[in-house]
Amino acid sequence: MQIFSTSLPDVKLVRSQKHGDDRGWFSEAFSTRDFSAAGLPDHFVQDNQSFSRKGVLRGLHYQLGEPQGKLVRVLSGHIWDVAIDLRPDSPDFGKWVGVHLKGEEIESLWIPEGFGHGFLVLSETASVLYKTTRFYHPVGERCVRWDDPTLGIAWPLGGIGTPTVSAKDAAGSLLLAAELPPPYQFV
Repeated sequence: MQIFSTSLPDVKLVRSQKHGDDRGWFSEAFSTRDFSAAGLPDHFVQDNQSFSRKGVLRGLHYQLGEPQGKLVRVLSGHIWDVAIDLRPDSPDFGKWVGVHLKGEEIESLWIPEGFGHGFLVLSETASVLYKTTRFYHPVGERCVRWDDPTLGIAWPLGGIGTPTVSAKDAAGSLLLAAELPPPYQFV
């Protein structure tokens, strides 16, 4: 397993090695030993899976009170995955990173607590699996708008036009008006 830094130092790209032959391939997609050795969380409490069609944009989601770290992986299809630093005391507050994740590549994106997360489906369909460090906490669920001009996220919308978003995500807050977590919640 290889772990790479992104333009946001706390967000990591995790690449697993494929072992293949004429039957197909095998990969160890997650290992507590490797994550622990890299200084990343190795305890997850929940796995979530979503299935979406081309042009669906989910996010930018985060939780107050029970912030979640997420390890995001595409099982099939192709997405553009985005993490945004929402920690008010961070020097990277409001900065974002986007990464292409594809099912045929065994890569995951580690998004720590205190970050917003969202993705855009670029293939006809995509199945996304993500592990979380804390359980879903509906009372604390929040969303920053995907199209917030302050963020200036360069979503790859060519061939898609206007993305399909849920009513809840369309009603998300702008970053400068968002209810953000207090700095003491993050390690």
